[in-house]
Amino acid sequence: MAWERSDSAPDGADMGDLDGHRWIDDDAAFGQIIEELCEVEAFGIDTEFHRERTYFPQLALIQLSWNDQKALVDPFAVDLAPFAAALQGPAVVVMHAASQDLEVLDLACGALPRELFDTQLAAGFVGHSLPSLAALVERFYGVHLPKGDRLTDWLRRPLGGDQRRYAASDVEYLLGLREKLTAQLEERGRLDWALAECEVMRARGRVRRQPEDAWLRIKEARTLRGETAAIARSVAAWREERAMELDQPVRFVFSDLAVVGVAQRKPKTLEDLKRIRGVDERHAKGKVGDAVLAAVEAGRGQTVPRPTGPTYDLDRRLRPAVSLVAAWVSQLSRDLEIETSLVATRADIEALLAGDPSARLLVGWRAELVGERIRRLVDGEAALAFDGAGNLVLEDRASD
Repeated sequence: MAWERSDSAPDGADMGDLDGHRWIDDDAAFGQIIEELCEVEAFGIDTEFHRERTYFPQLALIQLSWNDQKALVDPFAVDLAPFAAALQGPAVVVMHAASQDLEVLDLACGALPRELFDTQLAAGFVGHSLPSLAALVERFYGVHLPKGDRLTDWLRRPLGGDQRRYAASDVEYLLGLREKLTAQLEERGRLDWALAECEVMRARGRVRRQPEDAWLRIKEARTLRGETAAIARSVAAWREERAMELDQPVRFVFSDLAVVGVAQRKPKTLEDLKRIRGVDERHAKGKVGDAVLAAVEAGRGQTVPRPTGPTYDLDRRLRPAVSLVAAWVSQLSRDLEIETSLVATRADIEALLAGDPSARLLVGWRAELVGERIRRLVDGEAALAFDGAGNLVLEDRASD
């Protein structure tokens, strides 16, 4: 099956316009592709994965494009460790909306791209908002990508013709989109801005959840206070660690309802635990029941530290300025045809106004575009006014 071309797809499927992609399911063929990827200037990549029944995402397929070639790599049939050489080689790795794919690749082969170009991020700097890949391909090429079924089982083998056609289409246009978007970015003088954001995404890599923060993802737990909150924090941390150990979704280990119920009832015995709503019988006996009670005891008498985040307090006198500045930033972004969230979020504005030294608007292109202007506004050196057409204008104030 190695190097199988799409015209010999399983089940006699017709691969139509995407003929020519390779199906890779042995190490020798994969090794040859890795060697080729280490020699090219850029290659495109996408992944298909599932995480509905596991804690960590299950990689089900890797799609690659380079020069005029495409390949679908079966991760169940090859050793993925050598692929790190391609990711960390000289080529620019082109992806679309890469954050989850980066996590998957880091887990699969312990590596992140040396240099990333994210077509979704790049599009946000040249008037395309943050589009889906299908929308971007249609905009630039007038092509409608095959529609995928969000319930497709990528773990089954063999993959059907429609699945493979859809998977190959996800990398078909990535390299061309990079060229087109780079040209538009250079024309507007924003290539460095986009590349800087791609680097931020790349460097962020895999998001590693801290078990002690897991309780904050439970809506009902965030309203708890005092010892009750501390117990919720302890029980949720146990659940997170247990889910990682078993590679199961946290809800399979212990429900949100059970975490909150245990925190509120503070059981001391297995019999107490059994009577709590949301606690299954299997959770109230043996090692699991003992572990839950131990987590309760660990939280008993404790207080919860403040959640990780900004440590500043925004001056009450400046709070009205946040909405006004946000409106101006939104208008400026529309005028410049840049996705507003890429320029500044409300949290960015609050951090700047509060004097946070790590504020995103104090460095790089954002400082020049909006950060310095906001500082001048707050310091009284500039003012916002309506121009008579409903638009906000930042004007210099006459000095005394």
